[in-house]
Amino acid sequence: MNDPTDRNPVAHGPESAADLGTLPPLGEVPRQMHAQIVRPDRYGDPTHAFRHEVVDTPAIGPDEVLVAVMAAGVNYNNVWAARGYPVDQVAVRQKRGETEDFHIGGSDASGIVYAVGDRVEGWSIGDEVVVHPGVWDADDPWIASGKDQMIAPSAKIWGYDTNFGAFGQFARVQSHQLMPKAEHLTWAEAAAPTLVGTTAYRMLHGWQGNTVQEGDLVLVWGGSGGLGTQASQLVSAAGGRAVAVVSDDERGAYAMKHGAIGYIDRRDFGHWGVPPLVDDAAGQKEWTSGARAFGKKLWEIAGGREDPAIVFEHPGAATIPTSIFLCQPGGMVAICAGTTGFDAMVDLRYHWTRQKRLQGSHGTNDAQAYAYNDLVRQGTIDPVLGRVLAFDEIPRSHAEMGRGEEVFGNTVHLVGAADPESGRRS
Repeated sequence: MNDPTDRNPVAHGPESAADLGTLPPLGEVPRQMHAQIVRPDRYGDPTHAFRHEVVDTPAIGPDEVLVAVMAAGVNYNNVWAARGYPVDQVAVRQKRGETEDFHIGGSDASGIVYAVGDRVEGWSIGDEVVVHPGVWDADDPWIASGKDQMIAPSAKIWGYDTNFGAFGQFARVQSHQLMPKAEHLTWAEAAAPTLVGTTAYRMLHGWQGNTVQEGDLVLVWGGSGGLGTQASQLVSAAGGRAVAVVSDDERGAYAMKHGAIGYIDRRDFGHWGVPPLVDDAAGQKEWTSGARAFGKKLWEIAGGREDPAIVFEHPGAATIPTSIFLCQPGGMVAICAGTTGFDAMVDLRYHWTRQKRLQGSHGTNDAQAYAYNDLVRQGTIDPVLGRVLAFDEIPRSHAEMGRGEEVFGNTVHLVGAADPESGRRS
């Protein structure tokens, strides 16, 4: 990323911040802006960790762009940022030489380009854009050698590992993160899916030898949420069949509306978490019985004795043992998070003898993000906008997510947009 000392202020507009829901004249950047701020002395419950403050508008480097944020999406990464756990992001950035003692999160944004760095090509003030969350140092030797950008040592998630994300009136981004906004979407719709959508695209298309293929059966955990609804649509677009795991029938119907061929209600099963030790014969039998019953339900939906070629994972601790158990020989469990816990157990008997793959997946590279955005722009992928909230409800939405209160689809907060329907051209 740009050296923190190589950034220049771009403010050349009024001193005071613009009112929320409004924009200054195109290209005029106020010296200050409204933002939802997390500070280390407030780490903990997102309800209290986030606070509405006015801060200086960020400077940008020669390869960076300043985006006036119209709407911002919500993801679990800023629940972690608000808690300061498992990583104190402010402390990490200060060790890298950044001076800010606060965090402005948000890894999903739609907006308008308001300033561009001296070396930026292909983007101009006034362009309507969405932002993908992968950031890295273009001079990283890993990337220079032609390897995957998102595995590079310098790779980070914008708005989580970096400051000045989507929860401010202006966001600082690397120019390669920008993608054209779909013209048929509102600002809120456009802000909803990019992080979860590009993450899902990488999980399903990014791992050679186990990419989703025509006819593949894919088990999707959290099938009614933002990540799950994107995954099911991507599976369907590739000719596969997604089966969603949800927590009630209403969520199951929602998942089927967005690409799943059927659903499993996880409340019908009780074998979750770490199985009993191998020498606990009775406990092992009970756990295995539950996992097999879950698998039989999957077979029923699939129309025959068929195990999933890919298991789309993010709960982690509660579900990994079942995912590994059910995945077909030679298949893949791809995981991008651990929302029920980071300490997952894998029964290696089912892992090595049946030659299954447990693949970590994180973020997106440019090619994957652009391919995903093309599907959105074509109308193949629905952003699945679940609800639109005000800017000052950012603490609430993160607290609810942190408590595991499931919502349908993606949550978005309005920033520069005055209402949910603004931004639609057709």
